[in-house]
Amino acid sequence: MAVIQWFPGHMAKALRQVKENIKQVDIVLELVDARLPESSRNPQLAEILQNKPSILVLTKKDLADPQATAKWVNYYEALEQPAIAVNSTAGSLKIIEEKIKQVLANKLALQAQKGIMHKRIKVMCIGIPNVGKSTLLNHLVKKNVAQVGNRPGVTKSQQWLKAGKDMLLLDTPGILWPKFEDPMIGKKLALTGAIKETLYAKDDIALYLLEHFCQYAAKSLKERYKLTDNELSLSQVDLLLLITQKSGFRDDYDKASERMILECRKGKLGRYTLDIVPESVQSHNG
Repeated sequence: MAVIQWFPGHMAKALRQVKENIKQVDIVLELVDARLPESSRNPQLAEILQNKPSILVLTKKDLADPQATAKWVNYYEALEQPAIAVNSTAGSLKIIEEKIKQVLANKLALQAQKGIMHKRIKVMCIGIPNVGKSTLLNHLVKKNVAQVGNRPGVTKSQQWLKAGKDMLLLDTPGILWPKFEDPMIGKKLALTGAIKETLYAKDDIALYLLEHFCQYAAKSLKERYKLTDNELSLSQVDLLLLITQKSGFRDDYDKASERMILECRKGKLGRYTLDIVPESVQSHNG
């Protein structure tokens, strides 16, 4: 996969704004994609958060493997990182409100002792592009106030939004980090739509898709593209060419790659999780 340049000016500006506004908020919602919870965490944001209370919100849980999502939530909680999984368009407000009040219980109790009641909790929402941030925010505030699009980089500025009776939400643009140390992270983010499609070769990502599904969800691949067991055992390159022909694209594997990626994103290959949960907290810390 070629080296990708993906750190445009508005991301650098957004990172500065997050640093400036972090002191104003009570808690941070760090949104990650439930299909790749660890790979969709921006390491730069961890440095900025420092000791600020935060909740890891695994979005798009309806697209992820439910067993893997439950394992990831338990994994983070074991590391004392509060975490919840949500479907960004259904029933998230109450879940998030309850989790915020649980994490801020001591602070809210102290405010109550001082007679400070019904003060809105200031919440900052951060995450990488196309993680479902604006969709979730619109659901939380019950209005279409945040610009939404199924592509990275839609939100370009920050804005405060009222959610329920208790919260003020600060929306921020999606922020990627300048360099992926592990090229596999770039492939995962490209497959799930966090990187603009002009920045990667579609066949590279389609080959990664085939590699992952052949190993972890061969049945889904077999059913979707009507493959035999013998065909599944082909090399990824030969399998891509075969699916290209079966899909009616002749030798246009670039077009076939594009369709496969889109079908994967839409859940046509079933629910999947690209990040594997470490076997233990010790292995994570080690």
